[in-house]
Amino acid sequence: MATLCLDLDTSKALQGVVDDDAQRLVNLLESCGIRYVADVSPSGGRHLYIPLAERMSGPEVRKLVEAMTLLAPSLDPSPHQNITDGCIRVPGSAHKSGGHQILTTPLATAYDILRRRNPASAVTALRRALAPELQRAHELKDRTAKMAAAATAHGIPPIPFAGIQSPLRVLARTGLYDTAKYASPSEARMAVLNHFASCGWTLDQVRRELGGQFPGLAALYTSTDRQERLIYAEWAEACRWIQKRGTQPADRKTTRINDTSLPEPTGGASRTSSKAALHQLVNDLENVLYAVLDHRLKERGRDGLSLRLLLRAVLGYMRTMETDLLDVGCRTFATAMGKHHGTIARLLPLLQEASDGILTKVSDARGRNADAYVIQLPPHFEQLARELSWRSGKIHGIRPVFRALGDVAALVYESIERGRLSPTTAAIVRSTGLSRTAVETALGAMSSYNMIERRHGHWTITAGTSLTALARRLGALDDAAEQISRHRKQRAAWHAWLDRHLVPELAEHEVEDPDSDLYWIPPSENELDLVGTLWRVA
Repeated sequence: MATLCLDLDTSKALQGVVDDDAQRLVNLLESCGIRYVADVSPSGGRHLYIPLAERMSGPEVRKLVEAMTLLAPSLDPSPHQNITDGCIRVPGSAHKSGGHQILTTPLATAYDILRRRNPASAVTALRRALAPELQRAHELKDRTAKMAAAATAHGIPPIPFAGIQSPLRVLARTGLYDTAKYASPSEARMAVLNHFASCGWTLDQVRRELGGQFPGLAALYTSTDRQERLIYAEWAEACRWIQKRGTQPADRKTTRINDTSLPEPTGGASRTSSKAALHQLVNDLENVLYAVLDHRLKERGRDGLSLRLLLRAVLGYMRTMETDLLDVGCRTFATAMGKHHGTIARLLPLLQEASDGILTKVSDARGRNADAYVIQLPPHFEQLARELSWRSGKIHGIRPVFRALGDVAALVYESIERGRLSPTTAAIVRSTGLSRTAVETALGAMSSYNMIERRHGHWTITAGTSLTALARRLGALDDAAEQISRHRKQRAAWHAWLDRHLVPELAEHEVEDPDSDLYWIPPSENELDLVGTLWRVA
């Protein structure tokens, strides 16, 4: 193909979203040094034409345009989804509603752009800028294909998964809603605001995302002045509605007493005398982890890699929740690490055995209460912990971005971030105990996302890259929200079964219902705040 055609369509989103998407794509193209020709249709849609000096194959163009749809929900990829067909009105063409496509780029400039077309280097820069979206689009396509194949094998229609494609999220992104469900834009707005309130969002977070990942919600207000006039009253109404339903605040700990649960609070009851003592305990345990346990667990192969990260997650949980009692279920750590809860259930006993007295089980799971473990510094590690100096920074299990990049990348990034000096590739291989091939692959992937950079043979963290923003672009936050929603429904079904008199009528498809109780993670550009939120809601 000799020209990329980006079709921003008002049938895909409201006019305000189309205008925002057009500006977002223009900023992206200009940042990559790409020149384009633009026009506008009588219906309000917009076209961007990108002439290419070197032709691209149909599949390459399709991947690129489909990745852009993750940035611009009003972008219609259909003109590039078929190698033989696909129509788009060029400037001057008659429109079916009357009028013509109007060229907005000056004629002389458009002529020059079409004559001196964009070089291959500019397309390469565009691919580099869209690397997270390209990866996410590939994963979504693979997941859809696997779900369709599994459904076909069982003779049932495929079930759409939650997350970015859920109806409520589509409403918030595009402003389009089901008129059979919502009678007016006001009702559609309140549905989204009610859900934000139930997920523990604040008004400031809502206002910030009106200009961020949910422009469709802003477009439902039709104007900025109307939005400013109504947002406070509608948010207050949403909060009142949530309180009326009896939704508890996100940070409030409650427990229900019945014949199958003990009268102790769950969620991490602190046993340490002070916060300072607990943080000192975590720092000492980190020293033991890096000096001793990491080297022991390296010998356990794939399980050893997961155990190393699980122990980091335990220490991260201790520091965030300020407790040395681990009495939360496997699903909590499964959410934090992006793994299946069955995997965590299998790994916890192995970790207790391998921790050499750090992790000690004090009670078995019963009813609503999970297995309880006490985390302590064994006497035989005390001298070692005191002799070593503490490392700067915070320890993590799996930060959301590494749900997409993998366990190896998490350990490699930690080695760079918490190393006393900027390490070389060989130093990272030695400190992590991973193979050189695995380390180089992880370094290449993270470098392509501008997370790290190499200077004079030494690797450093790129200060300007937000891991939270990158996690959102890679879809890791959507995956985490989907997992949280699934776990909440599974817990609700289990608790209903325990209560005996409640009979949960949940079919299999209802567990994955994309428009029912889908949890949306409150946004935060501060990584520590985001990690704390994930621990509390998981």
